[in-house]
Amino acid sequence: MADSHDVVIVGGGAVGSSIAYWLTRDAARSERIAVIERDPTYARASSALSASSIRQQFSTPLNIHLSRFGIDFLRQAGTLLSRDGEPPVELGLREPGYLFLASAAGEAILRDNHAIQRREGCAVDLLAPAALQARFPWIDTAGVALASHGTADEGWFDGPALMQALRRKAIAQGAVYRHDAVVGLDVAGGRVRGVRLASGTTLSCGQVVIAAGCWSASVAAMAGLGLPVEARRRTVFVFDCRATIAGMPLLIDTGGVWARPEGRYYIGGVSPPADQDPPDLPLEPNHAEWDDWVWPALAARVPEFAAVKVVNAWAGYYEYNTFDQNGIVGPHPDVANLVLATGFSGHGIQQSPAVGRAVAEWLSHGRYVSLDLAPFGVDRIAAGRPVIERNVV
Repeated sequence: MADSHDVVIVGGGAVGSSIAYWLTRDAARSERIAVIERDPTYARASSALSASSIRQQFSTPLNIHLSRFGIDFLRQAGTLLSRDGEPPVELGLREPGYLFLASAAGEAILRDNHAIQRREGCAVDLLAPAALQARFPWIDTAGVALASHGTADEGWFDGPALMQALRRKAIAQGAVYRHDAVVGLDVAGGRVRGVRLASGTTLSCGQVVIAAGCWSASVAAMAGLGLPVEARRRTVFVFDCRATIAGMPLLIDTGGVWARPEGRYYIGGVSPPADQDPPDLPLEPNHAEWDDWVWPALAARVPEFAAVKVVNAWAGYYEYNTFDQNGIVGPHPDVANLVLATGFSGHGIQQSPAVGRAVAEWLSHGRYVSLDLAPFGVDRIAAGRPVIERNVV
């Protein structure tokens, strides 16, 4: 049995649903858009399990531009993503900023990043230890040589709500979501001719987008293509602190441990060292990370955190690009009608509005219109041309 669509998007998480939203936004367009999502509950989706934060403090201007559009989109999402007869979408956006702490070994990198951010117009303050203590009296500045505080356009939001709102709006605008799994891509003459589904249906298509998160490499392999994207587990701990930490931004300590408020609780975690971060671990919290890394660092940095209690934890996957930890976006040079949108390495939820817009532009016009994402093209991998982001969390 065959069916036909102009665009088939593999993956209905935040990025895939954003692409569908932007493709269907113009009511005058008549393309048939199908989104294939194997799990409509999104129980294992990175979009549903993300800590859902957004920042401008990157070292790569393109990442700054993606998140700048993202924060503007989040502020307008209540109206952009609402549907007729329904109240505005609530994403719970808060903007207390990010606070990066650097030891003496990391000070030069923090200064270099700050210079890039200021050239891009980011509202970021560098703080020496005394100024850091004055602004945030609850911080112990031992071992801190310099801090960087984003004073605007940074914070956190309800990522699962964003994903669902994008999905619902895309459907309202005409996108078709199919609860199915892609089991094969039929490639002939340098093009994907059919997308085979577990249900037995084969979709013929004009264009195919792989936006399958950490499972994107397995989908690309169906077309005979390699993709350096792996599932890397990240555990988020929810903890209770009796003391109130006034005005706390998202804190990233000198060793990479992070924490921020979340309702009446706090959440925190860390990216494990490279030698302890294999792919495809079970999607279960690693409680040893709390005892070995997270709590010791937080208790030393924020004295009130010396007496806290973990009340919950969850784990989600980064769709980790092992080549350079940046997104892989745009057309594949070897398959003319195949477009990629994956490998965001923890930045996907915040970059999904801008990436969705850019990919939709490429699909509609054969070029980027609003923001050129060519530097994130897959061709950089074969060329050995990484985009180096020095501010990876």
